[in-house]
Amino acid sequence: MDNDVSAGSATSTSTLGHLALGLTLLAFGVGHTGVIDNVAAADASALATWVGGVALFIVGLLEFRAGNAGTGTAFSGLGAFWFTWGTAVGAEVSTEAAGLFLLLWALLALTLTAASAGSGLFGQGVYGLLCVSLLLLGVASFAESGGLAKAGGWVGAVAGLAAWYGATAALAKWPTFSGRAAGRGVTATG
Repeated sequence: MDNDVSAGSATSTSTLGHLALGLTLLAFGVGHTGVIDNVAAADASALATWVGGVALFIVGLLEFRAGNAGTGTAFSGLGAFWFTWGTAVGAEVSTEAAGLFLLLWALLALTLTAASAGSGLFGQGVYGLLCVSLLLLGVASFAESGGLAKAGGWVGAVAGLAAWYGATAALAKWPTFSGRAAGRGVTATG
């Protein structure tokens, strides 16, 4: 790609990234809750692979290109997580290996939470909720606890809703919890 060609507005790529993250997290989280009959987290594997994995990773590269290292790191790292999880669904691994996988990726979410300090509810909140969700799911896997897995799913679903709302608010110029419209100098998604 020619360096003189614009990679797109940082706001539009960031918004697209938060939409992809939100939808993927929502599907992943709802699948773990068991709230919808015959829908499990594994049913979100195609969405996780292509939207949360490939699309989010590409958006992360565009963010790097636009000079946004923090958002680029977040989207590329989370894209790698979703792609790995989505392509591994159905593989036979021990519950301990699955738990370790989730706990290791919770460390990335913790790093993103710390790095997004000051970005507001939708930036730091989404990553913080993702961290809690992955921790609960990882511990649930080690303990073989369906209750902890459901709790982790609910936290993940709330994180997905927050990411989706933040991105939608940025596009629609809806107010955020800060009381100001997202399009007037307030980044709804960090």
